This record gives sequence, C-alpha cells and structure tokens, in this order.
Amino acid sequence: MGERPIRVGVVGVGRGQSFMGGGAETAGLQLVAICDTWEERLREVGAQHGVATYTDFDAMLEHDLDAVVLANYFHEHAPLAIRALRAGKHVLSECASNGTLAEGVALCRAVEETGRVYMLAENYPFTVFNQEMARLYRAGEIGRVLYAEGEYNHPMDYDDILRIAPGLAHWRNRLPATYYCTHALAPLMWITGAWPVSVNALAFSAPELEDPTVRLNDTGAVILCRMDSGAVFRLFGIGVPGHSNWYRLHGTHGAMESVRGHGYFGPEQVRVWHEPWTLQPGEVSERVYVPEWPEHADLARQAGHGGGDFWTNFHFARAIRTGEPNRLDVYHGVAMSSVGILAWKSALADGQPVPMPDFRDAAARAPYADDTWSPWPTHAAPGQPPPSLRGTRTPTPEAIAHARAVWAEIGYNGE
Repeated sequence: MGERPIRVGVVGVGRGQSFMGGGAETAGLQLVAICDTWEERLREVGAQHGVATYTDFDAMLEHDLDAVVLANYFHEHAPLAIRALRAGKHVLSECASNGTLAEGVALCRAVEETGRVYMLAENYPFTVFNQEMARLYRAGEIGRVLYAEGEYNHPMDYDDILRIAPGLAHWRNRLPATYYCTHALAPLMWITGAWPVSVNALAFSAPELEDPTVRLNDTGAVILCRMDSGAVFRLFGIGVPGHSNWYRLHGTHGAMESVRGHGYFGPEQVRVWHEPWTLQPGEVSERVYVPEWPEHADLARQAGHGGGDFWTNFHFARAIRTGEPNRLDVYHGVAMSSVGILAWKSALADGQPVPMPDFRDAAARAPYADDTWSPWPTHAAPGQPPPSLRGTRTPTPEAIAHARAVWAEIGYNGE
C-alpha cells in the first residue's frame, strides 16, 4: 500500500487503542501521537506504544501527522474532524459523524473545501458475513432490495457499562435510544447502496432496568427508514436483554441473512434462499455456509468487532493512497448518523415521519446549516429535547454512590 507509512495521531486512549493495533502497520498506518484529557491513562498508553502524548488536540495537530483517528466522545467528533481537515489531515472518525444536523452540514463542507479523505470508522459492514452478503448482492443474487433488517442490540451488565462510561456526564449515560444506529444501518447501506429519505421511530423504556442506574436514557428503539430505492429498512437496538447482531435482506429474487446465534456473531454463517418458482438454472432453493474472508484472513480474525477493526484501518489507508471513493465517506457517515438524530425527533412525536435531507446536495442540506437540535448538555439551549421518553431524570444518591465506587476501581475519580 505504498512505501512511506501514513503517520497517524489517535484521539482517545480507551476505544482508541483498537486503532493503535488492529493491523494498522499492515494497512500502512504508523502511530506517532495520541491525545486525551485523562492524563494518567494517557501517559500509560503513550509509554506502551512509545509515541508522543498530548492533552491539547490543536497541539497534536502541529505534530508531523498525515491523518487523525477520532475515538473521543460519541457526540463530539465533528468539531475535531473539521479542525483536523482544515489543518490538512485526513480523518477516520468513530461511528457518529455528527451530533447535530448543523454539524453534519459543516462537516460535508469541510471535506469538500479541503479535499482531504474522511471515512466513518463503522466496523460492522466488515464482518465476514456482511462482506459476503455485499458480494452476493452486487452479483445480483437476490435482485433489488425491497426490505432489510439490521439489529445491533447490546445489553451489558450494569457494572460493565459503568467501567466503559466513567463520569455522570459520559455520553453513554444519556444516549437517546435511536442515536447508536450506525451498527445496524451501515451494513445495509454498504451492501445495497441505498440511501435513507425519511425516518419513523418508536422508543420504549424499562424503568425497572433504568432507575437503579445513573443512565438517563431509554432501553431501546425501532427505526424504519424509507430508502431512495423504495425499500424499507428496519433497525433495532440497543440495550434490550437478549444480545442480537443480525442482518437480513429480501429482494426481488430471493433473500439472505447472517445466521442467528448467541451474542455478536453466532456461527458466522450466511443463509441464502429462493422461492422454487424463481430458480434460475444452476441455483438451489437454499444454502447455508461459512463464508471466507476476501483477503487478510489472519489479521481480520485477530482484530476486534468481528474483524472490523482491521478493515476500517485497511480501507482508510487505501482511500488515502488511491483517492478511490468508499461507501463510508462523509456523506454516508453524516446520513447514517443523522438517521439517529431524526429518529429521536420521530420517537418523541410517537412515530411521526421525519424527512431526511440528501447531504450530498449542497442546496438540499443548506436549510439544516443552523439546526442545532440536540439532547447533549454541550448543545444546551431553550427548546432542546430530553435524552429519554420520560424526560430528563436525576439519578438517585444510591446509584451515584455505586457508580463512583466502580469508577474508582478503574482509576477514575472525576465527576
């Protein structure tokens, strides 16, 4: 992938460590700097990798970098991405491109004006079964998609949640149930090439699961996306008991799915089936098999998120070196992320449809350039929405005391 490595700075010493490894060197990336405000952990991780450390993002941008990986807070990626792009850096951003529609517009403009590569670090399209279903779809195996389902439902033990969400202000503790939708939606868009044009959503709350915790959000949501192809995509997640990571597509000539199993990936099988009266010469009515990686199988098997943590690095480096467009570019990233925002608007209105702008079209996105509608405290303003169907609640003293005890165990003593 070229002789000179792509010099990378990573923001975030928690989730960011997946990008510090993840086959980065094989992909042609060289870690040279990391940035975080958690100074103690920053020093530990910096020493482990032997790289420069920064607590100030703008100072890190002055380092000799080609690219930046953003693994900071979920809703705070766009401002840093825009600063990096305008500093001449390529950007790989974790799986929410924008926290508001206004940020989405500004991010698209920054990519267009700078000509730098932007890629959403959405890893679920790159599981072995989703890569195989993409290959099958593009070969015409099931015809044109009519209906598809994506599920990313990831319940966790409460103390485990606390360990990855230190602090009352941590984004996981007030994430609206629709916002973390890209793991469900991205594989379907990546496989089919379809784009969302409108969104409906319903959320649901389980007080018996939520009230004993410091989390202020709801348990889960279902989103319906009308796509530009006319198809309907159904998305489900995110914290309902009963793990589910699963994808199914129905087309004009058959259907395919990842075979269901416990937890994330089950047996990593693909099932393809056709109605008997539609069979073409050489086709069979049903087959179930374990797919193979297209390349780099050993590295993919070792990486997290079903191999996706390797492939995001790999495709980011390829996009920088070749300039070839990818299906996780800024327009895809902003569209996928904005589905979560607009779905929350729909959920608060009990499922009313909300139109989705085409962020590829400057005129279509322009009316949203000042749309800062957001549940995050950093966007606080009159008329902003709550993070839950039940409004903005206050954790109990008992829940706060328990959370702080768990956070102290991992060395976090902040608020």
